[in-house]
Amino acid sequence: MTATLVKEASPPAAAGAGTPRRPRRRGRLIALLFVLPALLLLGALVVYPVLFSVGRSFFDASGTRFVGGENYTEMFRDPATLKAVRNTAIWVVVAPTLLTGLGLILAVLVEKVRWATAFKLLLFMPMAVSFLAAGIIFRLAYDEDPDKGVLNAAVVSVHDAFEGTSSYPTARAREGRGLTKAADGAYRTSTAVSPGDTVALGLVGVQPQDLPAGAEPAFGAAARKAGAGELRGVVYLDFTPGGGGEQGRVDRRESGLPEMTVEAVRDGRTVASATTASDGSFRFEDLADGAYTLRLPASNFAPPYEGVSWLGPALVTPAIIGAYLWIWTGFAMVLIGAGLSTLPRDALEAARMDGANEWQIFRRITVPLLAPVLTVVFVTLVINVMKVFDLVYIIAPGPVQEDATVLATQMWLVSFGGGNNQGLGSALGVLLLLLVIPAMVFNVRRFKRSQR
Repeated sequence: MTATLVKEASPPAAAGAGTPRRPRRRGRLIALLFVLPALLLLGALVVYPVLFSVGRSFFDASGTRFVGGENYTEMFRDPATLKAVRNTAIWVVVAPTLLTGLGLILAVLVEKVRWATAFKLLLFMPMAVSFLAAGIIFRLAYDEDPDKGVLNAAVVSVHDAFEGTSSYPTARAREGRGLTKAADGAYRTSTAVSPGDTVALGLVGVQPQDLPAGAEPAFGAAARKAGAGELRGVVYLDFTPGGGGEQGRVDRRESGLPEMTVEAVRDGRTVASATTASDGSFRFEDLADGAYTLRLPASNFAPPYEGVSWLGPALVTPAIIGAYLWIWTGFAMVLIGAGLSTLPRDALEAARMDGANEWQIFRRITVPLLAPVLTVVFVTLVINVMKVFDLVYIIAPGPVQEDATVLATQMWLVSFGGGNNQGLGSALGVLLLLLVIPAMVFNVRRFKRSQR
């Protein structure tokens, strides 16, 4: 009887054992249906272009002839590509390091600021600006003309405040009127002068409206006679407004040139120096008897300081990295600040109670505890700078585009920007992919490790 009951009960148990598989299989099918649109988009927008680029890199520019690895060998023979690799290496080393350091410092300092949220918002706001708009902003900011570029306007203002600037960059002497130009840009009197002489040094090339404020007519100064042991003269604008007058002679309406440096030279050595007054007059007293040459130093005619060539071949890459820092510093600060808020406060307070100062706490406790966050921020920025394109393409002017090029811009220029060699461009894209993949794998593994 018992055996019969066991035999009758066994079939339902066997049937019940298979029932959990159906809901599990159905759940997987439903999950697959939900993921399928995303997988299709991923395949169409990521997987297919990657595979197509890999295949296209083995064909010539026309895409009809198989060339094997010729594009890859050509890539490393091209000087422009080698320069792009070098610039990309500079970007990878400099930009993420500076951004991570700035983000860490700002995140630590912001914690002690009363309006921390507003400060973070201000620093994070550039992230809302597109790279196109940021590139245009910094292209204008880096303009070499101080009247347009704000950076050069500031540099020129500081320079002129300490060094001063010439008031007569366009002035020159009339030929055959007593002044000759030296190799260094200075002007000398053609004939020797002696104490007791009165000399008139006429210049042209200065617009009347460009004269310094307070300039007075030079006629009265030219009429004064030099005393004994005195050498007197006047530096004037040899031009009469409205016409008339006589060249080489001081007329009544001709203006003196104030703040002009005049030197008395004897035997090749400057023995005295004077600065012209508002009417252009100058004088040397107590000069020894003998012949002298009067010289107007080149500093009187020095062109105005124009600032720094930010977008020249030497500084274009650092200038573009500066624009990139402006955009991404807020991103690094916010991420590091989020990690900073999770640090155990008891460890920090215990260190303070043990007598550690803030620098020791920062170096020995804060930074080691933030190491995982700093690593993620650094690697994320490394991935990002390898793909930088917009800023380089927009900020760098055409003549220095090759000096600033990186792999992403070089890939575009070779493929579509005039090179029309999509085989070589695809090879550059594959190289860029191979450089990015290790950083991506490292970031994903570290993220999974932190979750566990």
